[in-house]
Amino acid sequence: MADDRPILMFDSGVGGLSVLAPTRALLPQASYVYVADNGGFPYGTRTEAEIAARVPALLGRLVERYRPRLVVIACNTASTIALAAVRAALDLPIVGTVPAIKPAAERSAARAIGVLGTDATVRQPYVDDLSARFASDCQVLRHGSARLVELAEAKLRGEATDPADYHAVLEGLLGQPGGDRIDTVVLACTHFPLVADELAAVSPRPLHFVDGGPGIARRVAHLTDGQAWLTMPTGEAVFTAPFDLGDALQDGLAARGIDKISIM
Repeated sequence: MADDRPILMFDSGVGGLSVLAPTRALLPQASYVYVADNGGFPYGTRTEAEIAARVPALLGRLVERYRPRLVVIACNTASTIALAAVRAALDLPIVGTVPAIKPAAERSAARAIGVLGTDATVRQPYVDDLSARFASDCQVLRHGSARLVELAEAKLRGEATDPADYHAVLEGLLGQPGGDRIDTVVLACTHFPLVADELAAVSPRPLHFVDGGPGIARRVAHLTDGQAWLTMPTGEAVFTAPFDLGDALQDGLAARGIDKISIM
């Protein structure tokens, strides 16, 4: 029998579209509800207490409304702070997003890795743990940037962005002591793969950028293996506060299979 339960993806903004795209490529038969908590955006500058309170409560209401088969927290900041609480509160599979330090360490020839994330993500003990477990023989440098989140959101809205802004963000990482050795950069915010080309264009040398999107897609495919789906899958984007969507963002959503827009 057909099963109309969607996959629900949640982020503070449009960054989770970098997770939706590879997941939809693996599971084109799935229906998706993409939730952007623009009413709470940006998460990276909020306190841990604010995120720990907001995310489980909001996801509880969303799960009650949409009855998904699975939830993806497509946000590094929300995952590193609230994932355990969400899993404890909700009785369904929850897939989190964590910095892709393991694949970065596997790739780095120089044994020097950069981690670009939000301020809230890069200061989390979880990043220390991942580094100790998977990159103990690497130098791991971090840099937090709220500006890069804003740039990714602006790009998806079709606005022009300044290469100097990307250069300043990258310099904040590469300009640290030891930063000249970095050959692999973890994009530890789901917004950042959306501007990976812009970062590469201003880099003083070739860098390999790694993000968690493909790994999350494989995990979702594994957890839903063998399940039934609708013959005609659907795609809906839900925003938690009203705003002017704009033609460029609507086109970006449509390109990822999202043809319905709702305000929560």
